Amino acid sequence: MAVLKTTQTDADVNEFINTFAQTDQRRNDSLELIRIMTSVSGYPPKMWGASIVGFGSYYYKSERSRQEGNWMLIGFSPRKAAISLYVYSGCEGQEDLLADLGKYSMGKACIYIKKLADINPEVLCKLMQSTITFLQSKYS
Repeated sequence: MAVLKTTQTDADVNEFINTFAQTDQRRNDSLELIRIMTSVSGYPPKMWGASIVGFGSYYYKSERSRQEGNWMLIGFSPRKAAISLYVYSGCEGQEDLLADLGKYSMGKACIYIKKLADINPEVLCKLMQSTITFLQSKYS
């Protein structure tokens, strides 16, 4: 079985934000994302690995590989080039939400934004809620 490298830790989230987020804008956006994600998810922020802030968790077993383990429901990382948002699951209706999200780019499983002001916070909340609902029903 493949073991996940990124797991939940006991590291201090605020200390991480204050040292890892390299600009005031990135720090302020990170603190606002913590507020929003806590509100939407109902879970407190926890560090996942050395550089991801996650909220909630679920246990999954991959259908395509032998990988399994715990993973966050939603999360983000204030990386140097962009803020990585882990809020997308590809479930039904999310493509329509992405059309109204604002200015972003997309990786395989995450959304990259330069700053929080570039996106619509209401759409972000809907994306997060749909991902949480989907993951909790799929992996209950």
